[in-house]
Amino acid sequence: MSKTEKYVGRKMNRRDFIRKSTFFGAGVAASGLFAKKRKKPTTKPGVKKVAPIGTVRIGFVGVGGMGSAHCRNLLNIKGAEIRAVCDIVPEKVERIQKWCMEAGFNKPEGYSRGEYDFKRMCERDDLDLVITATPWKWHVPVAVAAMKTGKHMAIEVPAALTIDGCWELVETAEKESKYCVMLENCCYNRSELAVLNMVRKGMFGELIHGAGGYLHDLREIKFSDKGEGLWRIDHSVNRDGNLYPTHGLGPIAEYMDINRGNYFEYIISMSSKSRGLHEYAEDKFGKESPQSKMKFKLGDVNVSLIKTYKGETITVYHDCNLPRPYSRINMIQGTKGIFEGYPDRIYIEGVSWTNDEWERFGKYLHDYKHPLWKEKGKNSTGAGHGGMDYLEDFRLIDALRKGRLPDMDVYDAALWSSVSHLSEISVASKGKPVNFPDFTRGAWKTNERIFLTDYTY
Repeated sequence: MSKTEKYVGRKMNRRDFIRKSTFFGAGVAASGLFAKKRKKPTTKPGVKKVAPIGTVRIGFVGVGGMGSAHCRNLLNIKGAEIRAVCDIVPEKVERIQKWCMEAGFNKPEGYSRGEYDFKRMCERDDLDLVITATPWKWHVPVAVAAMKTGKHMAIEVPAALTIDGCWELVETAEKESKYCVMLENCCYNRSELAVLNMVRKGMFGELIHGAGGYLHDLREIKFSDKGEGLWRIDHSVNRDGNLYPTHGLGPIAEYMDINRGNYFEYIISMSSKSRGLHEYAEDKFGKESPQSKMKFKLGDVNVSLIKTYKGETITVYHDCNLPRPYSRINMIQGTKGIFEGYPDRIYIEGVSWTNDEWERFGKYLHDYKHPLWKEKGKNSTGAGHGGMDYLEDFRLIDALRKGRLPDMDVYDAALWSSVSHLSEISVASKGKPVNFPDFTRGAWKTNERIFLTDYTY
């Protein structure tokens, strides 16, 4: 952990702690981003399969909204057992303990002695996997502590906030020979997997361009005095860039075989002016309120453009401070056709009925339904985000139980998350291109696909 990431005070209330520890400094130290020389890997870059684990014993860190949703899923997945629960709020720990016992499991041990009690939990010798759904700032510290004590790791998005944090995940996973997976649930959505199925079957021809993003009105959440409101708004105060890229980018990266024969080369990013949060605060709290006097660095809309080594382009949007319907865009375009989400629509040359009108996607969603949804879709009924949360958790547990590689690895977690910091650097330099670090150290050129490779396309 860098000096700027260390806890800056011991005596503060929960809200102050979360808000002050969320972001480790105002602005981005662009000049030192690549100054740190990377160590030579202790092992050959790449993810190694591990022996099958009969029952996956889990320690969970951070059981707020998303963490609780994961715990509910895990209680309904064969071979998963929650052994320990950590949160700075004892009542949240007690809630998960109650759920586990109601589901017929033993009461998991609770950890809530403070913000670093996850380290004590990680020292247990009866855990195979640690999962974290804490505020973003804590993702890397929890993951490193878990892997260094012999556990596999799963991290909510984004996996890291800085390039150094991304490298720390990669280097620790390689040194300790542990899986480190980012829980990007949007890669498991019904439409995204159907489109991936079509891409793999060549329906869109050679891929040319993709677009994704996180377009979600978060104004109410950012000003809330509970949940994510305790920490998320600080990122809007201190940072300007594409702060939450992986929901929209992850599926596009899978379509384009990023990290497996293809890679991100460079990024260009720019942000609009900032107005949305200020106007919302004035309307909701009054012009003389403390909220209205806050200064926000984050532009209301960020647009980032990525160029891949194979020559494709990708646009990634971040739009969370203005009134709008939800969207992740999810557009992929090739030499034979195009798909675009929100609403789902498609055009395939020579197949669609006219040359200048979209088709509804329903028929294709049925005809190209991904085998994972065919086999496990019913099990996901009622789970979060339309069932994709359940499938994400199921696939991770299934991989550990069967001794196969997870669908995504630490290099995906690092590369996709790095977009956030690199975009900040490009924005700060008036849109200058910024190269991506090669977290695989060249292995992307020969890596084989691992995403759902046990299904036949």
